Amino acid sequence: MPFEWFVALRFLREGRSQTLLILVGVAFGVGVMVFVSGLISGLEISLINRTLGAQAHVVVRPQEDRPRVLPGRNDAAVAVSVEKSAQRTASIPGWQPVFNAIRNTPRVLAAAPTVAGSAFAVKGNVTESVALRGVDPDEYAGVIDVASKIRSGTFRMIGSEAVIGVELAKDLGLAVGDKVRLVNVAGRGDAFTVRGIFDLGNKDVNQRWVFVSLRAAQTMLDLVGSVSTIEVRIGDVFRAESVANDLVERTGLEADSWMKTNAQLLVGLKSQSSSSYMIQFFVMLAVTLGIASVLVVSVVQKSREIGILKATGTSTSRVTRIFLIEGGLVGLAGSLIGCGIGTLLSLFFMKLALNADGTPTFPVNLNLRLFASATAVATITGLIAAIAPARKAAKLDPVEAIRHG
Repeated sequence: MPFEWFVALRFLREGRSQTLLILVGVAFGVGVMVFVSGLISGLEISLINRTLGAQAHVVVRPQEDRPRVLPGRNDAAVAVSVEKSAQRTASIPGWQPVFNAIRNTPRVLAAAPTVAGSAFAVKGNVTESVALRGVDPDEYAGVIDVASKIRSGTFRMIGSEAVIGVELAKDLGLAVGDKVRLVNVAGRGDAFTVRGIFDLGNKDVNQRWVFVSLRAAQTMLDLVGSVSTIEVRIGDVFRAESVANDLVERTGLEADSWMKTNAQLLVGLKSQSSSSYMIQFFVMLAVTLGIASVLVVSVVQKSREIGILKATGTSTSRVTRIFLIEGGLVGLAGSLIGCGIGTLLSLFFMKLALNADGTPTFPVNLNLRLFASATAVATITGLIAAIAPARKAAKLDPVEAIRHG
């Protein structure tokens, strides 16, 4: 064993009470850091999953028609009027080349053409306003996994089949196999068979969305051969705005990312991250001060031993390394214990409140990256905290240290 490590371990063993005290401090500091980081990370993941569970990461849509400026009578410059285009469902004609270009865009995992528009669902004397969505089930599953959210039936739309949300099924008294009439805003409609009932965890979506086949929606909304949007899923959800900008350049169409349409949620997530970093900073500051204070006391108590070491030829750099090793060992050992404490706190907290399905109300995201970063931060903190005591020990005069030690 190297000389510096031998002396550092001996000093730590001789000051057992002090070593134990600082180990407890470091362990609980790291435990709090792991717990808070895991909690905020878990809440962030939960919010994103709930938000994007019924929403594409990026939606490509046709450009809006600009209002037409009409000159006044007799070409009078002061008499002008702005007239908006007639209300109609915007579409992407000849969408297949655009769709292929989107699928081949870097960072795009999946894309699906969608025909979306307003309609009415009629069952007996009850009429509900719905959002009609025509999709290809296989392609759409890559963007939003509706199939895993099916509560009864299957996510299948062949011919005149439809998949509806649990709230709409409840309002209209529908079950799998029942018939429902879908009517467009012009009053033309057709009867559809309910093939599946989904629950996407969003009441408004469950109450309004009705999935039908792509062709059926094109016929209902008078968009034969066209689609209204192309929905996209990407790998890194926080790169959605960048991908949206790339798609605008590639297609010449408009593209909205979830980050743009959920700006308030994004602000909340950033605020959570900032608060987490602030808590970690103050926890590590307290740990640093604790380690430094204990090592300073150790220098005073071990001044005689340090003086003897220097008098027998131990170099100043070796003495410095002894205390740096002490600080690093305390930080490393305390961080390992702290990771265990943080894990126990997280598991206990997750069991305090459970949802109806047994999942934790406040999930905590614990992973190897979190443990590794906490261990690294605590170890580096221990080394930094040991710098001042190490320099103080290195500057001790051997004669004075032995005489007054």
